[in-house]
Amino acid sequence: MFINKLKESIEDEYKAYHFYKSMYQLTTDPLWQDFIKHVYEDEKSHYEMFQQLHYMLTGRFVQNPKKPLPCYDLKNCVEKALLDKLEAVETYKVMLLTIPIQQAYNPIFIALHDELEHAIRFSTMYNAL
Repeated sequence: MFINKLKESIEDEYKAYHFYKSMYQLTTDPLWQDFIKHVYEDEKSHYEMFQQLHYMLTGRFVQNPKKPLPCYDLKNCVEKALLDKLEAVETYKVMLLTIPIQQAYNPIFIALHDELEHAIRFSTMYNAL
């Protein structure tokens, strides 16, 4: 179960990175751009940490994750992002409680807390748009 969740999380982090990069282009507000850039840089870090963890556990990297459709409407995309962040928090909470090796703790813990922060950022944006 943990390996399957990890694989899904790798794919989700990859998609999120590309989705938020496209979202960044839809605003000229420096604060929103800073929020979005912070998030997509974290997503890239999560993707890399999770790929390393997957390799440690299976001897393989997850190949060819698919890119999502780009973001075209900022408010709708921020709403989707907020819902995705809250779902990720739940996923990482379960994963944290079922880690198969101690080396899995740090990447899952970091991602869990980053996703909470991202939810706050996107909630702030959503309520201001």
